[in-house]
Amino acid sequence: MRTGKSDISGWLVRPVGRAPWAVLLAVLAACAGHAARVTSDGGMDNAIVVRAARTWLAGGSPYDDPHFLYLPSAVLAAVPQAMLPAAVLRWLVPCAVTALLAVGWACALRLHRVPLGSRLAVLGLTGLAAGFAPFGHLVRLGNWTVTAAVALPLALLLASRGRWTAAGAVVGAAVALKPLLAPVVLLFLFAGRWRALATAVALPALASGAAALLMPDPAGFFTRTLPFLLHGDDGFVRLYEASPAAVLPRLGVPEAPAQALAVAAAGAGVLCAYVRWRRADPGPLRLAETGAGLMLAAFLVSRPSYDHYLLVVLPLLLAGLPYAGSAARVAWFWISLVPQVPGLTWPWLESEKRRAFRDAFTLCVLAVTVARQSAGGAADGRTVNDGDDGDDADGDRSRAGSGAEPVPVRGAPF
Repeated sequence: MRTGKSDISGWLVRPVGRAPWAVLLAVLAACAGHAARVTSDGGMDNAIVVRAARTWLAGGSPYDDPHFLYLPSAVLAAVPQAMLPAAVLRWLVPCAVTALLAVGWACALRLHRVPLGSRLAVLGLTGLAAGFAPFGHLVRLGNWTVTAAVALPLALLLASRGRWTAAGAVVGAAVALKPLLAPVVLLFLFAGRWRALATAVALPALASGAAALLMPDPAGFFTRTLPFLLHGDDGFVRLYEASPAAVLPRLGVPEAPAQALAVAAAGAGVLCAYVRWRRADPGPLRLAETGAGLMLAAFLVSRPSYDHYLLVVLPLLLAGLPYAGSAARVAWFWISLVPQVPGLTWPWLESEKRRAFRDAFTLCVLAVTVARQSAGGAADGRTVNDGDDGDDADGDRSRAGSGAEPVPVRGAPF
């Protein structure tokens, strides 16, 4: 692997010593341990899914709880947890969420051909755990968003190696657990991967259809949950939503114009993601930035849209730091993350109920940054062997990667 001394990329991809590994393990253990001490049943959000499974086991409908926002297949997936005592879940879930976030980060690194023993691998995960507040929030809540945080980089990694159908299966399995990754099916549409698209759609549809037949209210997701998601009329949930459609009305903007603005922004984000895909430059940035762009566009308009959703896309973008032209090398990428620094108090936003304004800033600035890079950025995906790790020039086929590592570009701006 070639490295350069005039650019930060060479420093990032070099092997790291033992001390940073010890720091990383201590930070992750502290994060999981703290969550286990301050939560019960593995976190408030995980408890909602487990409670739904217990309700179903008792003969009731899981959709009696309006905060259960998952497909019927998630109920069956939560049954094993429902059979465990709360004392076990209290420690098991935070540790599992932390481990899955680490796995998602590892998949994002391998997508970008960054060694798992590199400085970026260790320092990047340490920074996410210690310096990005939504990481701790997700661990404490035990939210199933973590499944999407693992599935998206894994699916893109498989796609980069030409295994598109397997990528579709990963996305479909994640949607069956939580519908968060549904926008990623557009990537398969952009790429013309019809088998992968069919797999991603059919897997959750079949799993949820079969599970719904076992429910006392088979259509509960459509008659109860879907209207709740479309209207977002829960006062408690609205306080923590980060999408412009939820935040702007709190600033005095009428709901209709706020919703229209969010829809327009989401549409522009999808268009920019399509442009990014059509640019068809070699290297992993094409997949990473297209997938991240689609998800950020969805977060702009989805109800609800929480701060921990950012962990689905942020590792993908951060892992691309060694590549010149990546979104992570834009100053606004880092500016967007400033409100998420733990312990930093912002005037007039001290209340936990007002943190949605900070989350909205991060979401919107990050979405605009990725969209601008997608629409007009000059990405440089050069690797040691360009011809073996990317998509074909026409964008129609993806071949297996060569395992090549990022090559820093001398003088490239950080």
